Amino acid sequence: MKIIIAEYSGFCFGVKRAVDMTISQIESDSNNLYSYGPLIHNPQEVKRLEDKGLKTLDDYNTIDDGRVIIRTHGVPKKQEEEMNSKGLYVLDSTCPYVKALQKRVEDYSIKGYNIVIVGDSSHPEVIAISSYSQCDVYIVDNIDDVNALPNMDKICIVSQTTNTKEKFDTLSKAIKKKGDVVEIFNTICNATKNHQDSTKKVAQLVDAMIVIGGYSSSNTKKLVEISNKYCNRVYHIESIRDLSLQDLSIFNTIGITAGASTPDWIIKEAVVAMGNVNNNEINNQNEIDEQEQLDDQTQLNSQNQMMEAMENTFTRIHSGDVIKGKVIFVTNNEVMVNINYKSDGIITRDELSNNPDANPKDFYSEGDDIEVYVIKHDDGEGNVVLSTKRVELIKNWDKLEEHFNNKDTLEAKVTSVVKGGLIAIVKGVNGFIPASHVSVKYVSDLETFKGQTLGVKIIDFDKIKKRLVLSRKVIEREEYKVKKDALWVSLEENKIIEGTVVRLTNFGAFVDLGGVDGLIHISDLSWHRVKHPSDVVKPGDKVEVQVLSFDKEKNRISLGLKQTIEEPWVVFTNTVNIGDVVEGKIVNLLDFGAFVRLESGVDGLLHVSQIAHEHVEKPTDVLKVGQTIEVKIMDINNDERKISLSMKEVKTQQDKIEKKEDALEEVNEEDTIVNEDIDTTIEDIIENK
Repeated sequence: MKIIIAEYSGFCFGVKRAVDMTISQIESDSNNLYSYGPLIHNPQEVKRLEDKGLKTLDDYNTIDDGRVIIRTHGVPKKQEEEMNSKGLYVLDSTCPYVKALQKRVEDYSIKGYNIVIVGDSSHPEVIAISSYSQCDVYIVDNIDDVNALPNMDKICIVSQTTNTKEKFDTLSKAIKKKGDVVEIFNTICNATKNHQDSTKKVAQLVDAMIVIGGYSSSNTKKLVEISNKYCNRVYHIESIRDLSLQDLSIFNTIGITAGASTPDWIIKEAVVAMGNVNNNEINNQNEIDEQEQLDDQTQLNSQNQMMEAMENTFTRIHSGDVIKGKVIFVTNNEVMVNINYKSDGIITRDELSNNPDANPKDFYSEGDDIEVYVIKHDDGEGNVVLSTKRVELIKNWDKLEEHFNNKDTLEAKVTSVVKGGLIAIVKGVNGFIPASHVSVKYVSDLETFKGQTLGVKIIDFDKIKKRLVLSRKVIEREEYKVKKDALWVSLEENKIIEGTVVRLTNFGAFVDLGGVDGLIHISDLSWHRVKHPSDVVKPGDKVEVQVLSFDKEKNRISLGLKQTIEEPWVVFTNTVNIGDVVEGKIVNLLDFGAFVRLESGVDGLLHVSQIAHEHVEKPTDVLKVGQTIEVKIMDINNDERKISLSMKEVKTQQDKIEKKEDALEEVNEEDTIVNEDIDTTIEDIIENK
């Protein structure tokens, strides 16, 4: 058995959009989330969503609060208005094609056109569309319905989006005879046409056709009708469970198609189940032989000729045109525009603005008249691809040319870092800032500029080649010259000034003083030894420094950081005396002794002979780095900045204290005995005798 799957099967754009919107709402909060009527015409998918928390609502008057999702088919205009007036949070998942159709019906009815809809009068989409007309509405589904129509002055003919094109063409031709002025709009969804065409192609090649979709789904019913025209055995199922797989074993080839409301998981389930019947071969429609492809091409050429004839009734548009349109509706991701063409246009978020965070709702509202740039005629869903940022782009290049000639200073927002520099937006146009023109200073990391708004000037401009080169360095040079001149005038030796650490080297830290960089040598960073400048400061730190020396001709300024605070040696030696016992931490051990850190920047020497009363061969035998000990200050040499320390003297002193305490305790005991004797009376002595 061979299985051929129709190229276009399952979810269309509108259904996928509605399901994705619903899933997003469920994930954010599944409480009080309702769908007004079944979200789509597929009971299995509806049940899956209900299991996740979605509730299907038949009457919105039964709830007082919550979020209500309008299903893909739309709802009558009055009902949507009532839900909003009730205070319900309404989320519109109406298919964009249906939404555009509603708008077209409303617009033409305002112009005095009676509306004729080719479709099923009981279908929710048709009911919703009808509600937007301010004139008489007639719904026709067959030639008898057409014959029953009255004669009218002005008629606007539209189609239910899920109709077959053959049916629409036949009935609209007959309807045209009923009016003096007739406007015909083929509003069949492009996805519907793709589903129908691919179903027809497969049905002609197989022994049996399986159509998967809801029994109440209009577009699925159309696929069943098409399949029956070209195949003798057609099975309409909602899922593979509705079909006896053993009955399929008699067929050599089986085709599979699915309605626009059928999720992928149901299709995959069916294919897997059928594939297990007898290890059948599953093939994609793309594997049809060469002759079949030639036949398809002939059919496609015929369809293209028909579409070309229809296009003659609309405004002609070309890629690159700038045309006027009216906004039909706006979402968070796109803007749909009526451009008086057979299809409406879509402006995606990417084509709205150069700002990637731009929200369409912040730019446009329904009914706005706008200028748009035509990118291409079809986005794959039947819509014309439009752009507003490209319209602005054309206008902005003219403005930029003027700024270039005037040598004006402009603001540019950096959007990305590329090889060799930065990309920045100026007046809606992407410009390039070479790395060498980012700053007068060395820049190690261009990423720090991402998202910043910089003052720039245009240094290279070509409107034809769309070349825009910018420079921040040119402006900085002008600003720095003013600051630099002011700084040199104000400099004095020993003066304390403020600056910002801009970069580090192994030998020191460079500080921006406001126009000129000065250097803090590593030896002037701290009073104690520093292995690397990063141990003390980091780029971006605000610091107060002392001017040690400067040379304007050589453009050199020497700075000191440690000089701004009192020397630790002086502070320490002013607060202690020889003979004091202090606490310190061992920082280094040598054969002759140990260096003890008494305060930050103040070390003393504990000679090996001063560690203990008993002989110590090496300090490492009894001490370790990091150990905290008590030492006695034996000597302070201010001239040589040396302090001698002793541990054993601390021990001797402690021993003396302990002996004094022991002696005092003995004296106290004797006093107690004497006191007891004094308390004894003569009578006690005589009695004891």
